[in-house]
Amino acid sequence: MFSYCATASLFLSLSVVGMSHASDESHSVNTVEQHASASHDEPHADADHHDDEHEHEHEHEEAMETIVIQATRSGRIADEQPIRVEVINREEIEEKAAMRPGNISMLVAETGGVRLQTTSPALGSANIRLQGLYGRYTQLLADGLPLYGNQAASIGLLQVPPTDLSRVEIIKGSASSLYGGSALGGVINLVSRRPGDELSGEVLVNATTRNGQDVTTYIESPLGENLKGSVTAGAHYQDEQDIDGDGWIDLAGYERYTVRPRLFWEGEAGQTLYVTSGFMTEDRTGGTLGDNTVADGTTFEQSQDSERLDGGLVFTMPLLDTLTMTTRGSAMVQDHVHVYGTDIEEDTHESYLFENSIAGYTDNSDWVVGLAYQSEVFASDTFPEFDYSYDVPGAFAQLDYELTDQITTSYSARIDDHSEYGTQFSPRVSVLYRPNELTIRGSYGQGYFAPTPFVEEIEAAGLSRLAPIEDLKEERAKTASLDFTYRFDDVETSLTLFGSNVDNVTTLESFSTNNSGTLDAVRLVNASGESQIRGSEVLLRYYLGDIKLTASYLYLDATEESPEGTGRRDIALTPEHSGGFVAMWEQHGNFRAGFEAYYTGTQRVNDNPYIDETNPYWHLGLMGEITVGSVSWFINLENLLDVKQTDEHPMLLPSRAPSGQWTTDIWSRNDGFIANAGVRIKFGH
Repeated sequence: MFSYCATASLFLSLSVVGMSHASDESHSVNTVEQHASASHDEPHADADHHDDEHEHEHEHEEAMETIVIQATRSGRIADEQPIRVEVINREEIEEKAAMRPGNISMLVAETGGVRLQTTSPALGSANIRLQGLYGRYTQLLADGLPLYGNQAASIGLLQVPPTDLSRVEIIKGSASSLYGGSALGGVINLVSRRPGDELSGEVLVNATTRNGQDVTTYIESPLGENLKGSVTAGAHYQDEQDIDGDGWIDLAGYERYTVRPRLFWEGEAGQTLYVTSGFMTEDRTGGTLGDNTVADGTTFEQSQDSERLDGGLVFTMPLLDTLTMTTRGSAMVQDHVHVYGTDIEEDTHESYLFENSIAGYTDNSDWVVGLAYQSEVFASDTFPEFDYSYDVPGAFAQLDYELTDQITTSYSARIDDHSEYGTQFSPRVSVLYRPNELTIRGSYGQGYFAPTPFVEEIEAAGLSRLAPIEDLKEERAKTASLDFTYRFDDVETSLTLFGSNVDNVTTLESFSTNNSGTLDAVRLVNASGESQIRGSEVLLRYYLGDIKLTASYLYLDATEESPEGTGRRDIALTPEHSGGFVAMWEQHGNFRAGFEAYYTGTQRVNDNPYIDETNPYWHLGLMGEITVGSVSWFINLENLLDVKQTDEHPMLLPSRAPSGQWTTDIWSRNDGFIANAGVRIKFGH
């Protein structure tokens, strides 16, 4: 469909923005930015929202709250922004909460160019890959703060309930110029709901046909003249499920509890203060079920007990008519106890952030400059040789400048002094051109990622077989995009071309440690050559009264140098073709009914003794919800075709992999058909 030069350093990405929808797959594709004013970094400040224009044009949509994006540091409003930000709005969050109340995995996975990749078949943990880039490059934020860690573990994605979210913001491509090395592949920012002027809230109860249960609650209330607060809490349970009867748990069991209070204060002189804290505890179990064994005749329990405590704040204060000072800070401590068969690993992850910036604006520009300090610490009681402590002071700046009524440019840069990898410079340039109804955006950025021991295979198998780390270099990437947007009547169109080149990719290499030549150990190395990712997204959306139809297609040409030096090969677990279709019929406050169909094409797989390339598969789903007053009843049917990876080949390996893993990688689904149903009760609205 498209051809690309293999050595090109600048890549194209074309996309539509300003698209609001409430379907299961098609997320709002809005480019909206924070205006550099007194409301610059307030967690929920208001500004004009492009979706409102569309929903006003289509009377079947309710008017939406105007939105200011937190994920960017400065900018202008709505269509005037050079940086593209995709937004998942509150309505869509409610839809996905009815499908997966316990975590945000489904919420983000059905956005174009976003792939949820399972990293541990035993525990079900997963990370988020943006436009084909590795999942460890994606920075997960909460109200602009790294409350889940600078480099959040994959399991963290499954421990964040969507109940108290107002929206989700996604920036694809290198955002190191904004957030440093943790955002090499992009940013996903979870924005919390802001309390209103009256006591209100909701309770959601859910149960599944796989013996899973969820109870989540959200309450908000004014606490004083200038103070408001909210609290969300959840209890989640899943029974261990061996769906294919091979003795290995396909759906990990867990018991999880979460609580998060938030406070919002506004001063008389325009100051704002946002404070939050969170606590999560979870016991998660996978591996062999009961007395079943793996190929060597032993039982193999795999489990992880987690406790996380975090806190953060954002304070803004106007200095002059056009200046705002913002202070951000956060801290996170997470304790783990891992079990891998007979091996037990105990460790602690810590991350800290302190940042101060000053923002200002003129008639045709927005700017921000600031200083930041980030720290990331890992300490293992079992394998202290893998302990690390990264201290990263940095300085950043951004300028958005309106050249003409049709052209706006954005320049951002960051310099980090990394304690392990030295000075790192991360620039980004974006351009917006708006001739009439057409919107064109171009962007180019560079960034870096500081390697840790926790590549996907180590998260799945533990540290016991990993050799001491030596001479690793930072991973670096160049990303670029060119986006086109056009809308006519009731049709929205989007075409996205994107690409990246990644150098020094950290990967595992097997090697022999005994006389028999058995591969039973691995080491981390920087891969030779560069990974090259080229791709395109196509999106079509049609509004027909209360019905919304959305079709999407994603093409990926992702290659890497072969370790044998025989040329280039496809990056594993990266389908070349994928697409989706969603039909949603909805009357606000009454009912919604939807159908979704997603196609995933063939993928190359690594170290799989059964196949070298996967078969394509379809995922089909149906959902329905009826609302009577303040009570909504919902039902959701997932994977109607009962697709399971074990229908193609066994999950269990005939012998243990050098990394210590007992299963193949997950390239499809392993949970089969599953249905869930429940009730959502709102009060005070």
